[in-house]
Amino acid sequence: MATKCGKCGPGYSTPLEAMKGPREEIVYLPCIYRNTGIEAPDYLATVDVDPKSPHYSQVIEPSEIHSKCNVGNLHTSHCLASGEVMISTLGDPQGNGKGSFMLLDGETFEVKGTWEKPGEAVPMGYDFWYQPRHNVMISTEWAAPNVLKDGFNPAHVEAGLYGSHLHVWDWQRREVIQTLKMKDGLAPLEVRFLHDPDATQGFVGCALSSTIQRFYKNEGGTWSVEKVIQVPSKKVKGWLLPEMPGLITDILLSLDDRFLYFSNWLHGDIRQYDISNPQKPRLAGQIFLGGSIVKGGPVEVLEDQELKCQPEPLVVKGKRVPGGPQMIQLSLDGKRLYVTSSLYSAWDKQFYPDLIREGSVMLQIDVDTVNGGLKLNPNFLVDFGKEPLGPALAHELRYPGGDCSSDIWI
Repeated sequence: MATKCGKCGPGYSTPLEAMKGPREEIVYLPCIYRNTGIEAPDYLATVDVDPKSPHYSQVIEPSEIHSKCNVGNLHTSHCLASGEVMISTLGDPQGNGKGSFMLLDGETFEVKGTWEKPGEAVPMGYDFWYQPRHNVMISTEWAAPNVLKDGFNPAHVEAGLYGSHLHVWDWQRREVIQTLKMKDGLAPLEVRFLHDPDATQGFVGCALSSTIQRFYKNEGGTWSVEKVIQVPSKKVKGWLLPEMPGLITDILLSLDDRFLYFSNWLHGDIRQYDISNPQKPRLAGQIFLGGSIVKGGPVEVLEDQELKCQPEPLVVKGKRVPGGPQMIQLSLDGKRLYVTSSLYSAWDKQFYPDLIREGSVMLQIDVDTVNGGLKLNPNFLVDFGKEPLGPALAHELRYPGGDCSSDIWI
């Protein structure tokens, strides 16, 4: 891991070397109380994931998160080789769309200013990933915070208020050099270059259109994008719309660039694709972890291009799990996948009201890295409904020394 903040993290020279690192023992997760009806500060939870520990699958250390500056709607953070921290924004403090990037001192976390040149902010923002060897950064766009804050409104799609572009940046000049309009690419969220620092391609998950798009560099130096995976919508009854998208909300790549994983938050499944041929990903594993189409729920599936019947509700250690799989994190060796179930409190409240009442969960999936395949670990459940201050919404997952969705090699 060549891009570490200050002296944090052990550091690995290559992604393949990182796969030989020690097994993870703890995971950090931000937990949210905002807009849940509980008057308590958001906090950072430390979860024990060491099977040899007596506190395995438990929250062992919560710590309060304090806001240090008056900036609006932050999202992704990456450490830079300079020791600085760079954070993307969805909008300005008033909730209007603005794809900007904030720079923080890597030691003091004091705000140093914006990364991009003055006037170079794009209309919307969300995630980003940079590849220094090719002097490029790719950023995505969800929607303005004011569009998202009260839940999903189909009229906002018709009005063109959701993003559908990738922005290609010159990393050294800090300016946009190309904007890619995607076909079937509505609400591009998480973006991932291949981990190989020489690679000139990667993937992005588009939530509302439920597609995975591959972006790549052409021989002439320009960039292009193409759809490589489509999750079919399901015709349903008893839901917001007559057709339900999968809603791809998170993606990641194994450190050896062999497998791509993504979550369908509404359909309720996590998928594993072999990307040995990045232009033609092959489905290698799939597992259902709740979702909106489980048997016995309010939604009836009328037509399904993939399933013959609706999946069973998920019960782990006696608890029926609310919500669907959302944020995911893979172990360095690629053999364990961790999952949380909360997306965004306003959307949780709209699509999975049980999450607000019961809190979210954290699960663990065993991964077959030889033949492909996903299997639930029945002995692992972190129930954030049992937190001392009330049910909390756990979100992103991070390891202390780096992981598959934050490390960038230079």
